[in-house]
Amino acid sequence: EISAMPIADVIEMVAALLTKITTTNDLQHDAMQRNMSPLSHSVLAFHGKNVPAITILSYLSRIDKYCPTTYEVFLSLLVYFDRMTERRSAGLPTPATYFVVDSFNIHRLIIAGVTCASKFFSDVFYTNSRYAKVGGLPLPELNHLELQFLILNDFRLAIPVEELEAYATMLVEFYAREVVAPRLRRT
Repeated sequence: EISAMPIADVIEMVAALLTKITTTNDLQHDAMQRNMSPLSHSVLAFHGKNVPAITILSYLSRIDKYCPTTYEVFLSLLVYFDRMTERRSAGLPTPATYFVVDSFNIHRLIIAGVTCASKFFSDVFYTNSRYAKVGGLPLPELNHLELQFLILNDFRLAIPVEELEAYATMLVEFYAREVVAPRLRRT
């Protein structure tokens, strides 16, 4: 049960999955960029000029250290990122790829997602200036990213309990298969 796990363990699992996703997408980056439909302003807001030096695990741990929150906030990032990458193009029956989570946008997506999710899931949350400082962004940029994050999620932050539980199960299974099992094989 993920709700009984220490938050540091949840963060480690989320970081492992996001690292795997970004690494995989980075390898496909050039091919995907050529085949993408024109990117919207909302998507471009998250794209950085450079890849930050801080790892995803260190970034998530930093956020938790200075802006502690619940496991739901970190788990919800996975749901939101999936929703954003599977947005439907206006009137088309199949999902349109608006963007891909990669090393150039993951840190901005994380801090914007934590900012939005903390406000949604928690009665106690921090100011945007605090999230901006912890995330290493100027306040106006975080404010802009927060709005773009909401737009890319169609302002739908509610996640049914069953969906959150399914993501938790998937996350634990991924971690056991991709991280724990290889460690055990080496010993």
